[in-house]
Amino acid sequence: MPKVLYIASHRRNRSPSQRFRFEQYMDYLKQHGYDYHFSYLISEQDDKLFYRPGNFFNKARIFLKSAYKRWKDVIDENIRHYDIVFIQREAFMTGSSFFERKFKKSKAKIIFDFDDAIWHMDVSEANRNFSWLKNPGKTVTIIALSDLVFAGNNYLAAFARQFNENVVVIPTTLDTNYHVPAVQREEKNSLCIGWTGSITTIKHFELAVPVLKALKKKYSEKIHFKVIGDSSYRNDELGITGRAWNLENEIKELHEIDIGIMPLPDDEWSKGKCGFKALQYMSLEIPAVISPVGVNTEIVSDGENGFLASDENEWVEKISQLIESEELRKSIGQKARQTVIERYSVESQKENYLKYFNMLAGR
Repeated sequence: MPKVLYIASHRRNRSPSQRFRFEQYMDYLKQHGYDYHFSYLISEQDDKLFYRPGNFFNKARIFLKSAYKRWKDVIDENIRHYDIVFIQREAFMTGSSFFERKFKKSKAKIIFDFDDAIWHMDVSEANRNFSWLKNPGKTVTIIALSDLVFAGNNYLAAFARQFNENVVVIPTTLDTNYHVPAVQREEKNSLCIGWTGSITTIKHFELAVPVLKALKKKYSEKIHFKVIGDSSYRNDELGITGRAWNLENEIKELHEIDIGIMPLPDDEWSKGKCGFKALQYMSLEIPAVISPVGVNTEIVSDGENGFLASDENEWVEKISQLIESEELRKSIGQKARQTVIERYSVESQKENYLKYFNMLAGR
């Protein structure tokens, strides 16, 4: 039975990148004759400290503990029994590729998976003081030493192919048996325009604030706004108090949204994004208005399964169309979910995913 060692930063069900790129395939691989071990660095207790401002000494402790955990992975005599080492984004949170190079010396084949333009620097505000430990350029080293690279979109794949010819595009996918539309949308006097993200991406939501102010002026009490993922976020003028993301009620929270938005700046980092926010809305039949940046233009056909909006006028115009037409919201939402089922669902990609593991395992 081939054995896979999964190398990641976070525990299961904590990180969207991990959940929707490999965690939801782990049991499928097991059903098809694979065994696996999941090695992550940051515990639930440490997580509460690591991504908040300050806590310098606690973060140093977490750093040393994480280094010890990863060192155990590379010196453990069991490493010689693994057939594949799957590395998601990086093996360790510093600029060193020390652990990746150690894994390379084992008999295991290496799969490197990434879903962001991580060769560019993007550090959370909470850990800005630790940015000197980062070296985004190490991504090139990891790509070059890998036996196979899983890239989240064509932009990332084109970058990776400069350093490794064995690169395939594996889109970020959703389990459409879990991401299920609301059985029936309740009648309400005020439509919810919503955004989901995290503390590190709330800056992207801020790009939409002028649009939301214009819509509020236009529609008044007919609309309200919702932010999921940053409980510290406040915008009194728009009546927004951010809500923390929670696994147990994430779908229920999303069901309250009538129109989903995904604003992005047109920069190199955003071009590496894999459209996850849009896919979440779409899977739940929530019509989405998104920036035409990177893979977003491949996911959404403007006016068919969602809307693309470039400037403030377009944003206001296209969200207005959805506010004013329940029929349009419904038809766009249904086509959006069908897009996810056909191209961005676990069901649509699982055989392809298994094929590459079998190829490396010589099966």
